[in-house]
Amino acid sequence: MATDPQAAAGQRTVEALAAKLRRRQVVGSRESALETALVLRQVVSKARFQNINQLVEIIRSVGRKLIEAQPKEHTVGNTVRRLLHHVREEYDNASKGEATTSANEFSIANFVLQGQPRRQVAEKEAESTLVLKEDDSDDPDSFSRTLKPVVMEAIQDILDDLETVYDNIAKSARDHIHSDEIILTVGRSKTVETYLKSAAHYHKFTIIVAESGPSYGGHDMARSLSSAGISTFLVPDSSIYALMSRVSKVILGAHAILTNGGMFAITGTLLAATAARAHSTPIMVCAGQFKLTPLWNLYHEYGALDFADPSGVLGFEEGDLVDKVDVVNPYYDFVRPDLVDVYVTNEYASGIIPPPSMYRLIKESYDDEDNEL
Repeated sequence: MATDPQAAAGQRTVEALAAKLRRRQVVGSRESALETALVLRQVVSKARFQNINQLVEIIRSVGRKLIEAQPKEHTVGNTVRRLLHHVREEYDNASKGEATTSANEFSIANFVLQGQPRRQVAEKEAESTLVLKEDDSDDPDSFSRTLKPVVMEAIQDILDDLETVYDNIAKSARDHIHSDEIILTVGRSKTVETYLKSAAHYHKFTIIVAESGPSYGGHDMARSLSSAGISTFLVPDSSIYALMSRVSKVILGAHAILTNGGMFAITGTLLAATAARAHSTPIMVCAGQFKLTPLWNLYHEYGALDFADPSGVLGFEEGDLVDKVDVVNPYYDFVRPDLVDVYVTNEYASGIIPPPSMYRLIKESYDDEDNEL
């Protein structure tokens, strides 16, 4: 068939990204989400489909392959779920509200969704101009030719959100950080870094950066903040509890935010969160909406079962000691929802979301049938 080379090219693109994820050549929430969106754009642009089910299956097959390659990069699945949500929304609008839930139906799901300030409300109220013909034997490409531009636009919206996520979150920084505060953060988070630099234009404050060993990402964070003119102190992780009584608030980054309001974050975050709770110090977490994951803690109470090279903790030069101990170097901590006060995201104008409301926001962002791709 003439379309075989195009389908094969899209398949090769998916395989290439899967290999990069498997080898950890693509690491990080935002980077993984960007690469996933670019692959989806290429696959959809070359795909042929005659109905909505075929399109959904094409997108889900890409998601399954990428998630299987690297299950710990949750933003890969989140990007796929968000695109599927947009596709179904456009299809429902074009179908004259066939799948629209009646206001008279009562269920827990509808109760959660009612009265929410969704960004898509205005779009849903607008009349769709699409005319979709599924499984048209006279013109098999009619459906894909009509819907494909809309899907490509949805992918571009996802890419635009990923490009501007840092700046959108940082807009509220001046209202949440005040002069003469002492703020503690752990390791390096680009979201937190941009947030603090934005607040520094309006207030003078002090940052304490825990180095987050053995990766020591805090060194780069402290260097970056200091070069921006912010008073910054770099401290070892062992000093977090001792310094917490002087700290005004703790601002942390996140790798993934779960349905119950908990999160996965870089190692050392649980230590800071526990110390902050013991001293009644407020904890803020800055994270983009693309990190919202419709999953619960799949692993155990303390981490994500994702481990880094143990030589950073105990090197082979230690000799006989290496053979006598098992060394574990977890990459992420799991922070329980009761340890977090608020999340700052790019979803609403205020940006402030308490952990118990995370379920509602995730409910708005994804469809239930996509929780398991």
